[in-house]
Amino acid sequence: MAEERKNKILFVDDDPNIRLLYETVFKKEGYDVLLAESGEEGRKIVEMNPDIDIIVLDIKMKGESGLQTLQQLVKEKRKIPVIICSAYSSYQDDFTSWLADAYVVKSPDLSELKMQIKKLLNKKYR
Repeated sequence: MAEERKNKILFVDDDPNIRLLYETVFKKEGYDVLLAESGEEGRKIVEMNPDIDIIVLDIKMKGESGLQTLQQLVKEKRKIPVIICSAYSSYQDDFTSWLADAYVVKSPDLSELKMQIKKLLNKKYR
């Protein structure tokens, strides 16, 4: 019998400790995890992996911001759900952040992020 395909999540964050946390936690949850340290790298990974199920995107990064990356993904007609995960709640009021499917304020407690990921994946596969 064929092995069930794992949902593939791309985490884009310039903080190596956050990327390690995401990788550790979400691999244990049974996800296939891809990591990028910049928006530019994230977009390259998306090009090479059209089967990505969801993108979790930080806003404040060196180089291209998460909001700029989000705009590019939308412009390229990528239909991948995007969750903005930022330490800055103030960006929720930025019109560009409204392009995302969800907005989660970063926290050591990943339960809100996990919930949003499950919610968007359920919606995607209905």
